[in-house]
Parts: sequence; C-alpha cells; structure tokens
Amino acid sequence: MPSSTANPNRMLLLSTLAFTVCFAAWMINGVLVTFLTNNGIFKWSATQTGWLLGAPVLMGSILRLPVGVLTDKYGGKWMMTILLLLGALPMYLLSMANSYGSFLLLSFAFGIAGSSFAAGVAYTTQWFPKERQGTALGIFAMGNVGAAATTFFAPRLLDTFTQGNTVPDGWRMLPQLYAAVLAATAVIFFLFTVNKRSGAVKSMAARLAPLKQTRVWRFGLYYFFVFGSFVALSQWLIPYYVNVYALSIVAAGMMTTAFSLPSGLVRMVGGLLSDKYGARIVLIRVFTVAIVCLVFLIPPRVEMHTPGQGIMAARPGVVEAITADQITVADPANPADKTVYPLRTADPMGIRFGIHHDEEGFLPMPFTSVWQDPQVQVGETVGKGQLLAKGTTHIYFQANKWIFTFLVFIIGAAMGIGGAAVFKLIPDYYPDDVGTVGGIVGVLGGLGGFAGPILFGMLLAATGVWTTCWLLLLVVAVACALWMRSVLRRMARHTPSRRMP
Repeated sequence: MPSSTANPNRMLLLSTLAFTVCFAAWMINGVLVTFLTNNGIFKWSATQTGWLLGAPVLMGSILRLPVGVLTDKYGGKWMMTILLLLGALPMYLLSMANSYGSFLLLSFAFGIAGSSFAAGVAYTTQWFPKERQGTALGIFAMGNVGAAATTFFAPRLLDTFTQGNTVPDGWRMLPQLYAAVLAATAVIFFLFTVNKRSGAVKSMAARLAPLKQTRVWRFGLYYFFVFGSFVALSQWLIPYYVNVYALSIVAAGMMTTAFSLPSGLVRMVGGLLSDKYGARIVLIRVFTVAIVCLVFLIPPRVEMHTPGQGIMAARPGVVEAITADQITVADPANPADKTVYPLRTADPMGIRFGIHHDEEGFLPMPFTSVWQDPQVQVGETVGKGQLLAKGTTHIYFQANKWIFTFLVFIIGAAMGIGGAAVFKLIPDYYPDDVGTVGGIVGVLGGLGGFAGPILFGMLLAATGVWTTCWLLLLVVAVACALWMRSVLRRMARHTPSRRMP
C-alpha cells in the first residue's frame, strides 16, 4: 500500500498498540523479581534487585538515540517490527534463567523493547501536521498503560501459573507468555503498517548537532523526572507496598496500577493541554503539583517511644501509696498533710505495628500519647524535685495507605501530563530532527528509570527508610522547576518578543 493512501489514524493506533506491548514487557521485572525474592526462589539483595529492575530500563534508554536515527533513515515499520522480535527472544530465554548472572544478562537483552518509544515518536510525527502533533504524540504515549497492565495482570498470572505459590517453577510461564505477545504484535505491525519517510537523509554529524544546545539537555532533565521517575516507580512501588504495608504481591500490583494507569491515560490530555495553553505552562504546573505531593510522602511510617513528661516531687515527704492512677506523698511531720500526684495510665494505642493493617483503623494524622511509670516505692523518703514517675511518649504515624495511594495517583497523573508536554516541545523547536532529539531526550529520561531503582535501593540499604526515594525525587523536581523558572525569567527580561524555550 503506498503511503499516500495510508490512514494516519491507523498508523497511530498500531504504533500505540506496539508501544503498549513493548512497555508492558519492559516493566515485567518489577513484578517478576519481587515475586521471586519474596517467595525465596532467588535470594537477591536490595542492591541486586535494584540492578535487575534497572537493567532493561538502561538498555531501552541508551538505544533510543540510535533507534530514533535509524527510524528516520529506514522507517518506523521496519524498526518497530525488529524491536518487537528482538525483545521477544531474550524474554522467552528468561524463562530458563537459573542464576543472577543469566537473569541480569537477559534483562538487559529484552530491555531493547523500551527503545520502541523513539521509533514510535519519529514514526507518528511523520503522519500528522504540526498543529496536531501534540495530540497525536499524547495518544501514542498512552502506551505507558502497558506498565499498568503488567502491574495489574502479571501478579494474577503468577498466582495462576504457580497455583497459589504451590508450584514455584510456574513463574517461567510468564516470560513465555510475554514473548508470544511480543512476537504476535510484530507480525500484526508488519502486515498492517507502511513506511512514510521524510525527505533528505542527514549525516550522523548533522543529526547529533542539537546535542550542542543546552535546551536539549534541559528537555532531557524534565523528561528524566516526568518519565524516568514514572518508570522507576512503576517497578519500585510493588516492593514498597509489600514491605511497608505488608500487602500481598497481587494487592501491591493493584495499588501500583493506581499510579501507572492514570499516567498513561492522561498523556492525551497532556497533549491537548500543551496544544492549547503551551507546554511550558503545563510543565511548571506539573512540577508544582509533584513537589507538593512529594513533601507529604516523605514522612515515613514510624512508631517510636521517647522520654516524655515525668512527675517530680513538689516538696519532700514519704511515699505513702502508689496506685494505677496516682502517687501519694505524706509530710513526715504531719502525716495528715498529703500531696497526691495523678499518674497517666499506659498507652491506649499499644504497639501498632504488631496489629494487622486492616485492624489499625484510619489515622491520617500522627498519634501521640504519654504515660508515666512510678520510679519510687511505698515508704521511700523523697526530696523536693526528685523524680517520682518517669514519662514515656509514644509517637505513631500510620502513613495511611489510602492517603499514600491517592498522593501517588496524583503524581502519576502529573507525570503523564508532563511527559506529553515535553514531547510537544520537541517538534516545535526541532521539526526536522524529531527522531534524533526525541531519542536524545528519551535516553536522558530513560536513564532516570534505570538509575531510580538502583538509587532507591542504595538509599534504602544505607538508611533503612523506604521514604528516602521520595526525598530523592523531590530534589529532582525542585531542580527542574528552578531551572525552568530561571530560563523563563531570563528570556522574558531580555527577549520578550521571542518565543521562550
């Protein structure tokens, strides 16, 4: 079929389907590795787990630039088909892995599926005029829902394949199924798409020329946060829920879907908003919302006991009686002259972390209680200012899982909108280099997805605190917002009549 008679909407639909399948396969380790470690099938450390989560992301990221260039040269039909097939082979071989080394190597290999984004962006923009490219790319980027598909369905498939964890080796059927879907999608894409190559083919030096511009790296930093963090969290949230909230892997997958699903679905909204209001306005709103949510996510789920307000003798005397709620001290010279010191009783909350989460109730705010334990005995002579009862303060912050899930839902939606906004900027400023610039920005963004789980694992190992991941993301979000605002202020001050990047 000649490209002149091809339906752009059909090309967009098939590109989105292919990207969705690739993205679902790209994110499989978030579920699979968590299942394997939690069930003791493989004994991998937190750092090793971080590498397994990041390996496919790294491969998919570093290949985005060459894939974008090759797509501009040979066309999206060939590149997308090849990527689907190249991802299917190591995915199938993953089902035979029996060691950390083989699992890591094959994770790198099937990560090639992640580079499909660069191929899809270059291919999609060729079919639509500039005024519709933001919307078209937003629709294409909805393929991010592949992450939600994996976090939602993969835990259930594992439960089925392992017959409720009674047949542990059943996990090997999951990568086999994913490999089959990748191969089938490759056949469909090849049969029902056509190429539409742009005009002159540029030299490699010409294609890489945009790398000299700071704007490209700034776009990359934005995408490092809105996309890279999304990829990292799509995998990290499953072990997060399992460890922090003691959820099953199936329940953790459902909760993680609340983060990854909206990010994919709102990509089209992000494209529409960017077309209407401008990508820069959309991005600064995205960073602001993310920063606010991240601040509230940083306080960890915690329970601690610390010295509290005690009771000191107001005057000297002899301890006459000690009951559950008071201490009585009498004047030795006048036994009828007594001083009664009320005691605070034991903490009514008890030890909360020992209680099943469903029995904890809903405690959105930190809970604090104080009780006092006598430090004297009946008949003991005490002096003025002597400690009669030691105070203990119990502080408990539930970090309620429903509030937590709501906040990550908002962050996921904001990241989806922001991802579409970043890629709206690229064809605006580099209409003839969408594949190359999109590949460069995709590399930088994908590196966030690779580095995220590894850094999260290192911070967890160093501090023992799961919420350190939110602190790291907050630093990146603030850096993005500050850089964008400084550029906008500078451009508004010096060149108010020019379009600001």
